[in-house]
Amino acid sequence: MKKIILLAIFLIAQSFYAQNQVAKKPETIIIINNEIATMDQVMKYGNEGYVKSMNKGVSEEKRNELAKKFGDKIGDREFIVVVEVFTEQEKIENDKKTKDTALDPKPQVEQKQFLLNVNDKAKDFTLKLVDGKEVKLSDLKGKVVLVNFWATWCAPCLQEFYDIPSKIIEPFKNDNFVFLAISSGEKETAVAKKVTKLKNDGLNFNFGIDPNNIIWNQYATNAIPKNFLIDQNGIIQYVAVGNAEGNLDKIASEIKKLLSK
Repeated sequence: MKKIILLAIFLIAQSFYAQNQVAKKPETIIIINNEIATMDQVMKYGNEGYVKSMNKGVSEEKRNELAKKFGDKIGDREFIVVVEVFTEQEKIENDKKTKDTALDPKPQVEQKQFLLNVNDKAKDFTLKLVDGKEVKLSDLKGKVVLVNFWATWCAPCLQEFYDIPSKIIEPFKNDNFVFLAISSGEKETAVAKKVTKLKNDGLNFNFGIDPNNIIWNQYATNAIPKNFLIDQNGIIQYVAVGNAEGNLDKIASEIKKLLSK
């Protein structure tokens, strides 16, 4: 009987522990030439110089198109990498173009990413959260605030989310720090559905909605995810775009600096 009681306590403890842990990142689906492929195939094409492009994440329309074609193999997953490869003729032409470019390089035009930058005063906004509450940025004066722009269909955004609890939320949970995740340009129903899944996976953030891009259009343009780190006086101190390796570590380092002032 004692063993049974101990086992029951153990199972309850394990269940409680599991529910408070962040789930493992969902598996990434790789598409090459409109067919599901493996990372080994990607590496093979890459080593042979056949990779034309690689997109980590797809649009909502493209995800739905792939889900329709592949069914349960895609399901409602957004962690999709689409790889395009050259045909033999395209590779010959690309190799020639690469050689010509090396001999006569031309300056690249950089796309504008931010409407507000470091040292700018953050534009005030009132954010409606998925749970119905509202948060006004100016009411958070005295706290360090990390504003994150994302979307339910954005794979890099969601990949970033699965690392935020361990790298951002947990280290600063006892500090004057607030994390606001703002879904850009999406209906509340779509966001709420995705948030339910994310919270079940242990991602319990301040999820807000910006269905008409009112907040987004004051801060940035082009790609997501984007992060704006705002100091205690409402001044932007750090900005980041994308989900490159080391991004969150750098953001965490900047948060720590601001909190120590």
